Amino acid sequence: MAEPFLIGEAMTGGYGTGADILHACTLSVEKGQIAVIVGPNGAGKSTAMKAVFGMLPLRSGAVRLDGDDITALSPQDRVGRGMAFVPQTHNIFTSMTVEENLEMGAFLRRDDISGTMEQVFDLFPILRDKRRQAAGELSGGQRQQVAVGRALMTQPTVLMLDEPTAGVSPIVMDELFDRIIEVARTGISILMVEQNARQALEIADRGYVLVQGANAFTGTGAELLADPDVRRSFLGG
Repeated sequence: MAEPFLIGEAMTGGYGTGADILHACTLSVEKGQIAVIVGPNGAGKSTAMKAVFGMLPLRSGAVRLDGDDITALSPQDRVGRGMAFVPQTHNIFTSMTVEENLEMGAFLRRDDISGTMEQVFDLFPILRDKRRQAAGELSGGQRQQVAVGRALMTQPTVLMLDEPTAGVSPIVMDELFDRIIEVARTGISILMVEQNARQALEIADRGYVLVQGANAFTGTGAELLADPDVRRSFLGG
């Protein structure tokens, strides 16, 4: 069986000389699909995402992208290989305009970026309307759109999102999830950490429930939503 497009396999590691946070944790996502990481606070969800992106040194395990071992690559080199990461906070330049933020996302590119910017504006029409406005003046949901749009300016094959709906209203959350589905349909693989577990699993092709840095449950989004143990422990019954 062919290996997933992106896989962090049996990842074990922590920060500095401290105790391990991840314990043989495995995450993967296929091309053009959505994989969601859920679990209780302190479960290591964001740490696992950072490990896949190269921000956490692994004591054991490996990360492979499209069949190539990228475990030793820096986050910057992983961006060059097609990975984009949107952190939960401090993910936009507040003093810059929306358009300038998007341009910053394309800083590694040497080709014409206008087509990609139009694609971002088509995906997030409000950003076209506010393109000359300082990003710091936008609502929380609009800021998240800027952050995702800036990541898309790199033309990634993998988009990694850490809590993309944190602090936004349910209506905005639904809209962001709809846009994430649209991005995946273009062939981009999406790996995201999400607190709104039930809603995230509804759009997930693959779901991972982490507990204390290890895989507790793995399956399709539908399988996890239907699992009585997952529902009782993590989805409120």
